[in-house]
Amino acid sequence: MKVLIFGKNGQVGWELQRSLSPLGEVIALDSHSTDYCGDFTKLNEVTDTIRKIAPDVIVNAAAHTAVDKAESEKELARTLNSLAPTTLAMEAKRLNAWLVHYSTDYVFDGSGLQPWKETDPTGPLNVYGSTKLEGESFIRQFGCKHLIFRTSWVFGTRGGNFAKTILRLAQERESLNIIDDQIGAPTGAELLADVTAHAIRAALKDPSLSGLYHVSADGETSWHGYAKLVVERAQQAGISMWITPEDVHPVPTTAFPTPAKRPLNSRLDCSKFKTAFDLNLPHWQIGVNRLLDEILENK
Repeated sequence: MKVLIFGKNGQVGWELQRSLSPLGEVIALDSHSTDYCGDFTKLNEVTDTIRKIAPDVIVNAAAHTAVDKAESEKELARTLNSLAPTTLAMEAKRLNAWLVHYSTDYVFDGSGLQPWKETDPTGPLNVYGSTKLEGESFIRQFGCKHLIFRTSWVFGTRGGNFAKTILRLAQERESLNIIDDQIGAPTGAELLADVTAHAIRAALKDPSLSGLYHVSADGETSWHGYAKLVVERAQQAGISMWITPEDVHPVPTTAFPTPAKRPLNSRLDCSKFKTAFDLNLPHWQIGVNRLLDEILENK
């Protein structure tokens, strides 16, 4: 079996190369790949690539994820988040292949306090969310076998992440003001990659599993709660810092105006996914603590 991954150097794409390798031959591409085209701004060449490789599974971990920049790069965001998934869906349909695609809680307006279900009305607040929603719609419209996973607050050990930023700031400042009215579940790229591998195996045996699912770590927190945990763990590890957990102060979203409006409620109801694939999703603190173990070991 052949698995074609787009976005190999992103947080999720990097982990997918590990988790999907037991399934068969994995070909992983990004925008700089030379043997094949993984550049979503060149969709005709991407089409040619898919036809040459003829994969059994296409996994799309590429996207325009710079939420604020997307407000001023609407066409680029639409190309990467809407038109590229459409191309993948068309080719997956032609090949009778599976398409795995990642989406976001940002397709919702963030109102209320209840976790969002797959059937709830959407209402994105920004360009990133609207283009990701359009991408979802196009995939379903073309009718290929698909797994669309909406997730939230993704982090990975590769590259920058929120925990690394907080640790750096804790060593530079005497206090931190962190948003406390956005609520979600930090979700590890490693977790997403592992459950993706499990889901693909199941879907290959049972095509009726094709559909849209919410997938995030269990539990919930605010960015303030997330930051406070990071500082607490660093303090326990004996890292030299200017601040203590008590110096991490909660502030509302309005304290940090940004070009793109963020949803306040990013909770996702993952019961459909858990039932369909017979999986438990670990609490967000488990993944974050593993991340911190790795970061703090190198401090």
